[in-house]
Amino acid sequence: MKPLNYAILKYFTKINEACADDVINALKGEYGNFKALKKKAVITALMTAEANGLIEETRFELDKNGELRVYYRAHEDGAATINKYIKD
Repeated sequence: MKPLNYAILKYFTKINEACADDVINALKGEYGNFKALKKKAVITALMTAEANGLIEETRFELDKNGELRVYYRAHEDGAATINKYIKD
């Protein structure tokens, strides 16, 4: 099993875009018991990955509760870097 942050990054190499809620839903089967698989921690991981140039923001919207939902994607160079260092 990969560390959670690695799994989050690898997830972005397999989808077009996702927000923190999408990441949590996709990984909860394998990582559901991890304390870091909470929205605040996942948002922090996504923002860190963006700051490091691995993913980029694609769009944002308000959910039905009025909370901001930010979507990200792994651009070509980011996906190549992720795949170079994190193997399946």
